Amino acid sequence: MNAPLHREMPGALLDATQALAHASDQWDRDIVRQLTEYIAIPAKSPSFDADWAAHGHIETVLRNAAAWVEAQKVEGLKLEIVRLPGRTPVLFFEVEATRPGAAQTVLMYGHLDKQPEFSGWRNDLGPWTPKYEDGKLYGRGGADDGYAVYASIAAVQALKAQKVPHPRIVGLVETCEESGSYDLLPYVDALRTRLGDVGLVICLDSGAGNYDQLWLTTSLRGMASGMLKVQILTEGVHSGDASGLVPSSFRIMRQVLDRLEDSKNGRLLPASFHCEVPPVRLEQARATAAILGEEVYKRFPWAHADCGGSVQTALPTTTDPVQALINRTWTPTLSVTGAEGFPALQDAGNVLRPYTAFKLSLRLPPLVDAAAAVQELKTLLEDNAPYQAVVTFDAGSAATGWNAPDTASWFEQALNSASQAHFGAPCGYIGQGGTIPLMSMLSQGFPAAQMMVCGVLGPRSNAHGPNEFLHVPYAKKLTAAVAEVIARMP
Repeated sequence: MNAPLHREMPGALLDATQALAHASDQWDRDIVRQLTEYIAIPAKSPSFDADWAAHGHIETVLRNAAAWVEAQKVEGLKLEIVRLPGRTPVLFFEVEATRPGAAQTVLMYGHLDKQPEFSGWRNDLGPWTPKYEDGKLYGRGGADDGYAVYASIAAVQALKAQKVPHPRIVGLVETCEESGSYDLLPYVDALRTRLGDVGLVICLDSGAGNYDQLWLTTSLRGMASGMLKVQILTEGVHSGDASGLVPSSFRIMRQVLDRLEDSKNGRLLPASFHCEVPPVRLEQARATAAILGEEVYKRFPWAHADCGGSVQTALPTTTDPVQALINRTWTPTLSVTGAEGFPALQDAGNVLRPYTAFKLSLRLPPLVDAAAAVQELKTLLEDNAPYQAVVTFDAGSAATGWNAPDTASWFEQALNSASQAHFGAPCGYIGQGGTIPLMSMLSQGFPAAQMMVCGVLGPRSNAHGPNEFLHVPYAKKLTAAVAEVIARMP
């Protein structure tokens, strides 16, 4: 990793060395401990815990974060937990401006709900058993993105410590993001007058191409999910008696999915699910590919096998770094993330199963409307079912993707200054394949705002999967970089 340049950048309002020292001390002294306690709480998002309110885990992590923020006694900060009937709660804070004449507001965003456990964790690790090792804090949710509220406040504290004038700052921390943020828009509407004229959004829920520089997310894919079920019988029957006459629900499922995806190459067939990649994003992909090279695809935990003395490793869809970046950011893709109707292998007898159900996760290009895609998807999958089987698609969460607005010159300069100050390298630009519904909402509501979408999810951090970790040294530098960008906001 490149060593940070411990000097103040020309024209900087914030001393970079002091800002990083302040952020590092905050992380070492307090934030790592707070996140260790946070990871131990199974605050699963409502889609994965229908009884979330009764279990109280979301309430616990929200109250813990609120108590910590209040304990910092940040000058000019007011905080409250906002609740709308029947919805997950949000944390809202505001810090009054100290810069004379500052008309615009900085909005800082994060979330505290988590993905479910998943399998495959290292023997000494687990989703709810935090472990700090070699600068990495392992466990579910620390990097995605329980750290956001803590890092946001630490960045504000770095400004306060140097008495650097700053604009008004508000924070919105939700507890429904991993379920598609379906509760968020009502809160944005309810808080709209208190949000103010947002000129800069800082979203700490994204990724990094490496841990050697600051990375700005330039686009996010949309998402449409749901459960596809194919039923041919009302109950299971002996496979020897019925197979060959009763069609397999799994074979019908394959035929139905063939309408959506070319299984040979993974290309989605409906033209409306695709869009043209903007020229600026292609240019940025080429620049990023030159930085990351083969690491774009080699960073994943590919399966491998011993084949007669030689090791054979599974291959990606492409080994061209530029195309690899485009595939994971601007290409629609289908994933099956869950299945039902199958007995465990040790329990599988000679029975023809009555139905097969898959949970589908469809990633959409940033410029494709998710609601329209869901309607087309339902029609495509359900109509004219083979063998007149009962085929149903029950739509789940859906969110339209996001393409960043044009970068203002002050914002570009601030990002590069912050990256050079703390990493010794310029800011990198990268699209992300994940979805953050808030960004599309905010771009519509505040079309002139600059969007600092970034995060700590770098190589092998494995959000949502086993062995998820937060890279603490990177988080410290990111915290200081956020403070510098706020300081440089006009």
